Amino acid sequence: MSNQNQKSFPVTWDQFHRDSRALAWRLAGMGTFDAVVAIARGGLVPAAIVARELNIRTVETVAVKSYDHQNQGGIQVLKQISQPVLDLAKNGSKILIVDDLVDTGSTARVVREMLPGAHFATVYAKPKGRDLVDTFITEVSQDTWIFFPWDLDVAYVAPISGGTD
Repeated sequence: MSNQNQKSFPVTWDQFHRDSRALAWRLAGMGTFDAVVAIARGGLVPAAIVARELNIRTVETVAVKSYDHQNQGGIQVLKQISQPVLDLAKNGSKILIVDDLVDTGSTARVVREMLPGAHFATVYAKPKGRDLVDTFITEVSQDTWIFFPWDLDVAYVAPISGGTD
């Protein structure tokens, strides 16, 4: 991590699965969604879990790049939402957008413009982007870097105090 004051929040597969299911529970009370749009890549896993739990069969992706490892950069849309899903939204169908995290909100803004009437849900939210999502499970501070399970390997970590024992 580039910032010494930045906090680290490692998330295991078990925790991420539980948090994604908790997101599905929260969304279940909002009625039936006609399609889910996963923001690739981070939103793929939680969108699959939510789609399974809520029995959503139409699953779409949008690929938006805003990070290069841990450095946030400009937004680049790598894959647009398919026309059939955009047509569903235009015809009043209930669309759900899912991502792993809303950080500064730059990705969320771009995707919201594509589907302005969709319900936006994330597993984790940071203060700068929180208002751009409709539903989330856990809020972390803006200076926290979340290490998702696909980013991790099991290794020794020194104590927070800096001690060695």
